[in-house]
Amino acid sequence: MSGVVRAAWRLGAAAVRGRAERPLSQTAAGSGGAEGDGGGSGSREAVERLVREHPVVVFMKGSPAQPLCGFSNAVVQILRLHGVEDYRAHDVLQDPDLRQGIKNYSNWPTIPQVYLNGEFVGGCDILLQMHQNGDLVEELKKLGIRSALLDAEKDQDKK
Repeated sequence: MSGVVRAAWRLGAAAVRGRAERPLSQTAAGSGGAEGDGGGSGSREAVERLVREHPVVVFMKGSPAQPLCGFSNAVVQILRLHGVEDYRAHDVLQDPDLRQGIKNYSNWPTIPQVYLNGEFVGGCDILLQMHQNGDLVEELKKLGIRSALLDAEKDQDKK
């Protein structure tokens, strides 16, 4: 990150600290209090906490139960295909500071964004590619998550 961008980001984060608290997501229970000790919801510290709070974290438009864009829906469907139901989803439409903060954090301009074990994976296109080439099965395995597609393959082989 360039010095100018970093300085502008810090100024933006400082401005966020002075704003009233807002919930970080609809699905993360009790996340509203995270703003007080590390800056606003879009601060680097707050975003860092969110990406590390769970092995699978998705920043999306809407919620898994009601995605509000096609790309967010595709990410939810890919995770569902693999049987990944235990993940944290943060609705960036509920918090404009978080929406910009996650883009700054990852240096990735679009939503949704997927994190595995605190590491940025990519957006919908990257997750789809990983799903298609089998890399997602391997990455989930590293997290101790067995993809449901492996079980579906076994069932298919038995027929």
